Amino acid sequence: MSDKPTHALPSYLDAEHLGPWGIYLQQVDRVTPYLGPLARWVETLKRPKRALIVDVPIELDNGSIAHFEGYRVQHNTSRGPGKGGVRFHQDVTLSEVMALAAWMSVKNAAVNLPYGGAKGGIRVDPRVLSQSELERMTRRYTSEIGVIIGPSKDIPAPDVNTNAQTMAWMMDTYSMNEGATATGVVTGKPIALGGSLGRVEATGRGVFVTACEAARDRNVDVSTARVIVQGFGNVGGTAARLFHETGAKVIAVQDHTGTVYNPAGLDVHKLLSHVSQKGGVGGFSAAEALDNAQFWELETEFLIPAALEGQINEANAGKVRAKIVVEGANGPTTPIADDILRENGVYVVPDVLANAGGVTVSYFEWVQDFSSFFWSEEEINNRLERLMREAYAAVSQMAKEHNVTLRTAAFIVACTRILQARQVRGLYP
Repeated sequence: MSDKPTHALPSYLDAEHLGPWGIYLQQVDRVTPYLGPLARWVETLKRPKRALIVDVPIELDNGSIAHFEGYRVQHNTSRGPGKGGVRFHQDVTLSEVMALAAWMSVKNAAVNLPYGGAKGGIRVDPRVLSQSELERMTRRYTSEIGVIIGPSKDIPAPDVNTNAQTMAWMMDTYSMNEGATATGVVTGKPIALGGSLGRVEATGRGVFVTACEAARDRNVDVSTARVIVQGFGNVGGTAARLFHETGAKVIAVQDHTGTVYNPAGLDVHKLLSHVSQKGGVGGFSAAEALDNAQFWELETEFLIPAALEGQINEANAGKVRAKIVVEGANGPTTPIADDILRENGVYVVPDVLANAGGVTVSYFEWVQDFSSFFWSEEEINNRLERLMREAYAAVSQMAKEHNVTLRTAAFIVACTRILQARQVRGLYP
């Protein structure tokens, strides 16, 4: 196998089917030549610190017992406690959760947050469970991983198919087991339980802020730009709305229900209302339906992939006609697609930078919980935008210095910070 990594793999992975972890390993291999003396520690990045696999049994509403496979992976904690979301999805695998945890390590370091990277997931289609079954599953999962999470150890947050209610159940379960209310054990909580203002929109807002910074670098006027968005949930929907309110034309949106297109620009507010009522963009009357494959070929200034990983790949990357790709999702572009986009002059703002707004405001929430002192939404948005701009500037400068992509530059910045921490801490015992 030509792209087989040259380094050792843990025995629990299949070298021929590495999945998302294989993509992450290729990214680390690409950044290694830029790490200088720190490269002696690079194997640290290629192994998760801790991977916990748990059985999650629950009683279903019909009285039968169901078992679900759960994971919590802590990739690296050299710079601080683990931080990363929990997703409920039928295709969750250990490889995926490992990669997502590793990307969180990189993301937190790229934005210079005092966290390591972690991620969790349950292999389940949440649509087939009732609300009470979801609660029982969430609580049992939290109890099973409770031995490795905590406000100063590892702080989960929402991800795909999880939300503020999920975090409330997790916080309550952990608190009951601890015998004390521990609001700081998770972020993305309801405001009533110590959640932060601005958290819901944070990831989408961060995507928009980094898109504006990239536009300045590439001489693109955001107020007259065209935008296409894949995924119209929290991240894609918020980013689309902010573009729309700036004057940009969101000309196409794709989600699991199809693709809608209007070259004159979609009314994003009406589309958001439609999605909240119908569950997807399909059937939106003020637009024409477009074949899903045609979405990638639309001529546009901005393409925002905000769905799942691997969406821009070898098959469609050569057809992308966007000037700037801003990754709202985690891992939406494969390494081969990355090379194709670069050769075609497409400027990519990578996920580890572009979608770091969510974890940044999660950090603000965690700080507020510890101090029991809460900030206004305006304060939070201003702090978020400042941190995102500073992070983009540092990565952009690194890209220019080494003549590399923003993704490689983000990995240089982040991996240097992680391995510097590893080196000065040393090995114990």
